[in-house]
Amino acid sequence: MKKNKEHINVVWLKRDLRLEDNEAIANALKSKKRTLILYAFEFILLNDKHYNERHFNFIKESIRDINTKLEAHQTKVLSVDCDIQSTFNLIQEFYKVNAIYSHVETGLLVTYNRDKEFTRYCRNNLIEWKESKNNGVERGLINRENWFENWEDYMNQKLEVFQPKTDQLLHKDEIETLEKLFTVTNLDTPSETKFQKGGSSTAWKYANSFFESRHNDYMFNISKPEASRTSCSRLSPYIAWGNLSIRQVFQKGKAIKEKTNDKRHIGAFLSRLRWQAHFIQKFEMEHTMENASVNKGYHKLKKSISDDYQNAWKEGKTGFPLVDASMRCLNETGYVNFRMRAMLASFFTHILWQPWQAATTHLSQQFLDFEPGIHFPQLQMQAGETGINNLSVYNPTTNSLKHDPDATFIKKWVPELANLDTPFVHEPYLMTEMEKAFYNFKLGEDYPQPIVDIKENRKRASEILWNMKKDPEVVRESLRILKRHTISDRNRMLRNE
Repeated sequence: MKKNKEHINVVWLKRDLRLEDNEAIANALKSKKRTLILYAFEFILLNDKHYNERHFNFIKESIRDINTKLEAHQTKVLSVDCDIQSTFNLIQEFYKVNAIYSHVETGLLVTYNRDKEFTRYCRNNLIEWKESKNNGVERGLINRENWFENWEDYMNQKLEVFQPKTDQLLHKDEIETLEKLFTVTNLDTPSETKFQKGGSSTAWKYANSFFESRHNDYMFNISKPEASRTSCSRLSPYIAWGNLSIRQVFQKGKAIKEKTNDKRHIGAFLSRLRWQAHFIQKFEMEHTMENASVNKGYHKLKKSISDDYQNAWKEGKTGFPLVDASMRCLNETGYVNFRMRAMLASFFTHILWQPWQAATTHLSQQFLDFEPGIHFPQLQMQAGETGINNLSVYNPTTNSLKHDPDATFIKKWVPELANLDTPFVHEPYLMTEMEKAFYNFKLGEDYPQPIVDIKENRKRASEILWNMKKDPEVVRESLRILKRHTISDRNRMLRNE
């Protein structure tokens, strides 16, 4: 253990894996003390059921990208496999940590509890922990009055620039000395995958191509499962893991909107950035949503568990082509558009009549852009258990005919249907025995029979959930939710659309 330890600052990266417009880094660099940039692959997250190897690979790619940029400053991120308190105990064998800088994390309950414990740790070790607002989401709000104006003001603030002074960051040699105390994370990842690669450099390639040309068909293709893969921004994983700040994307989009003649597409995209922040703010204010419906009136809703139904849904073998294509695509690439996500959740909770909680971990593991603040509120909304949203019981056949009329997406991801004529691809269960013989297609062998009667199950779900909206407790809770999560003058929000 060193004597006369140097006092340093530490930037603790979490879901803010970037150098530019990173307030935690910017604030640390404003101090006169030297700074270490840290990422800890914490065991509580490595072992958490919501995460998957695809997430950790994305994080590793993001750190490698940061390290490439840090080479000019002769430093790098200290990347270790260690829980956070042990990490700082080991760092303090060489240095006295004066202050820790990070962003407020609207994460899982496990990270919230970790933060409470870490607050005590910092207090006991005389360390100042300075947390910055993350993408305009505010901690400690009681209601949403003035939230929109505050968010807009935040989005228009000047971007933080990464400009460290000479020797302001710990030298890579010093970091390599520290690494001897740790299990250093192997940042290697598979070179060939179907997942988007992490890192701010790659993020800006997606952003620039979207703002330059891909946005031209944004509103036309946003609901189409295949066309949306190029017409949508595809920035969600880069925002979820902080390769880009919302503020960077917002200001870039706003500048493009001022120049372009067709402002509708960019305007629609920008509105979804606020939508994203709105849901994370809701989760920040109602953390119990991770495990229970935000509307307590729905706690009395009981559903039977079917492992067979759930496994068929997870594997894309339900017998409903668009459902199966969407799930297989998600499992393999980590992405499907919003409408397909909503349909998957609706099918699980309404048609299969399974509790939304049983869908959380599979979907979170598959979504490369898994963001807790979006994930849980959206699942509950699609399950019809908020009491304040319109009930949408998606019909997968109607959606496939409307949004994938030539069955391009279905044929791509359910190849066992690719040789059928398009009408049969949408509804193979309507084929006659003669038609099956003509195509040499055996329903139930080549492709599953529908695992439920969709018409009957849609009717049951709709009737039960519409009736529950009238339940006195559901109504009371709906009023509470509206009061807590919406502004009193909703027209004020509409005027700013």
